[in-house]
Amino acid sequence: MNKYKISMAAARVNAKMTQDDVAKEMNVTKQTIVNWENGKVIPKPAQFKMFCMVVKAPEDAIFLPRT
Repeated sequence: MNKYKISMAAARVNAKMTQDDVAKEMNVTKQTIVNWENGKVIPKPAQFKMFCMVVKAPEDAIFLPRT
């Protein structure tokens, strides 16, 4: 388990991806990514797992914002 956790937005930026890039890879809208990053919506477990795969970050390295 990682000692430090980063936000979904930081993980995406570290992967050098835009919100559009991630949205296209995941077959969701850019607004979905925006909502996840802003904590308006929490991704479903399968979506979160896919997000981690797309940005190449371990699931335990990313924290989810509270709604």
